[in-house]
Amino acid sequence: MSAPKVAALLNNVAKVAIGLGLGGTLLNASLFTVDGGEQAVIFDRFRGVLDETVGEGTHFLIPGLQKPYIFDIRTRARAISSVTGTKDLQMVNLTLRVLSKPDVQQLPHIFKTLGVDYDERVLPSIGNEVLKAVVAQFNADQLLTERPHVSALVRDALLRRAKDFNLLLDDVAITHLSYGAEFSRAVEQKQVAQQEAERSKFVVAKAEQERRAAIIRAEGESEAAKLISDATAAAGFGLIELRRIEASREIAATLGKNRNVAYLPSGNNMLFGINPSNFGNN
Repeated sequence: MSAPKVAALLNNVAKVAIGLGLGGTLLNASLFTVDGGEQAVIFDRFRGVLDETVGEGTHFLIPGLQKPYIFDIRTRARAISSVTGTKDLQMVNLTLRVLSKPDVQQLPHIFKTLGVDYDERVLPSIGNEVLKAVVAQFNADQLLTERPHVSALVRDALLRRAKDFNLLLDDVAITHLSYGAEFSRAVEQKQVAQQEAERSKFVVAKAEQERRAAIIRAEGESEAAKLISDATAAAGFGLIELRRIEASREIAATLGKNRNVAYLPSGNNMLFGINPSNFGNN
């Protein structure tokens, strides 16, 4: 093959390769893919933002004239922190967890008014606004005792505000709540004072019970003495003589058990002595 023919062949191959490359580039620029959990908004240089969104899959567009903007439409979690004042002028730190997603039907409007980073622009602002408005209605201690009610108010208010920006909220919850150092010290001192008050009440109640017990014992002793006195008055000296005889009998029984004591009757008297046989070895 002659040189001119070889040159012509190579020139044709180069043209085909360039054509295929341009065609591949053009085809690649004409395709875009939307993954699962995403939606695309198309911007057209002549018509602006198109009203219809594009769902999952691979789609065509006009290169140079149209451009896709991908939105994540899945629910996403975001934490919003705020330092705000209560009704009684105490500062409180709050953290709000929000699960949000965009309204798919309103994605073109969201893109035109807020852009792709819509949640970064909206949620921190309306979250702080709602927290400050709701917390200002309660005293600091009520935020703990009425926490479910506070959370419900925050959720309802935030749902209404987010709807104005075409955002849907799946869940809103207060995950963290803490007070300033001064209020924490005041709460601790109040708890200590309450414990001291309860302890004082216990001491007073114990003293009152002891006083009542002493009164009951005194009344019992007085009643017993009265009964003895009445019995003595009714029986005369017979009861006293009976007690003397019982005491003498007990003494006699005790002495009778002692081997070193002898009992000798002599008339109406009793004579006690010591047995001499017990002194044999002394």
